[in-house]
Amino acid sequence: MKKIAIGADHAGFELKERLKKELEKKGYVIHDFGTYSAEPADYADFAHPVSLAVEKKEFDLGLLICGSANGVAMTANKHQGIRAAICWTEELASLARQHNHANVLCLPARFISAELAEKILDRFLLASFEGGRHARRVDKISC
Repeated sequence: MKKIAIGADHAGFELKERLKKELEKKGYVIHDFGTYSAEPADYADFAHPVSLAVEKKEFDLGLLICGSANGVAMTANKHQGIRAAICWTEELASLARQHNHANVLCLPARFISAELAEKILDRFLLASFEGGRHARRVDKISC
């Protein structure tokens, strides 16, 4: 079973809590890096620990949520070996894994419904990297 590191700021707190329950129901091993309330919080305080845990291979994948997903994605992508993708459709989630070997899913809580977020997360978790021509491209990402 995959181990998933999750985190969110205040804008993503409610969605994080819902997705956390869904992941637990499905038997995933998760660690919640916060935030633990809807009080104002800085997205980097949660994006860095999640990304570091995935970077160190303590977790297989990461899930980050903030209002637009931009802040958490920018922060996560500062880490070597992290390929964080902002996804707002199911197809983008599949392609991010299949073509870009994404290992952190970033969701924009203020722009998608909770139901759609669940579907996006499912597609992200079920997809896998296709390798082949995509591997050459992914290998060029790291500086």
